[in-house]
Amino acid sequence: MAILKIVTDGNPILRRKCRPVSAVNKRIQSLLDDMLETMYDAPGVGLAAPQVGIPLRVIVMDVGKGPIKLVNPKVTYLSDEEVLDTEGCLSFPGLIGEVWRCKRVRVSGFNEFGEKVSYEGDDLFARCVQHECDHLDGRVYVDIAENVRERTSEDEEEAEEQEELETQEEPEV
Repeated sequence: MAILKIVTDGNPILRRKCRPVSAVNKRIQSLLDDMLETMYDAPGVGLAAPQVGIPLRVIVMDVGKGPIKLVNPKVTYLSDEEVLDTEGCLSFPGLIGEVWRCKRVRVSGFNEFGEKVSYEGDDLFARCVQHECDHLDGRVYVDIAENVRERTSEDEEEAEEQEELETQEEPEV
């Protein structure tokens, strides 16, 4: 496994729609592993392939209940209820902003073995799925966020407390 370079604001790949993966093979499995290691090292809770310079529909995430690796993820359900909460992004280091997201989602795709999988969850899980899937369509959170600003130490403490509360619920598999 390897830690990959995370591309940042200004790199045009962040605003490109990504190609679907045609087959889950050793190359894709290695990419998933490298992305997960990169995400943990950053540290973050989600990472999409374009964030490491690869225009493929691949995401990884871990909102506190273990890693999820998804190839060709597709959001199949979005709740009507939306929630405004703070987000950041590894490709926009040091910035945060408030974003409206659906409270609950269902996402399906393929795991690292090419098997069809589906997950459903709310709160941080739902926010992370929507954020990472946006990356695959060339959308970045700063374009839809309110009050984009530099992250402060108070923001860090509040985010840690909130994440601790939200990760107590496990997404359904």
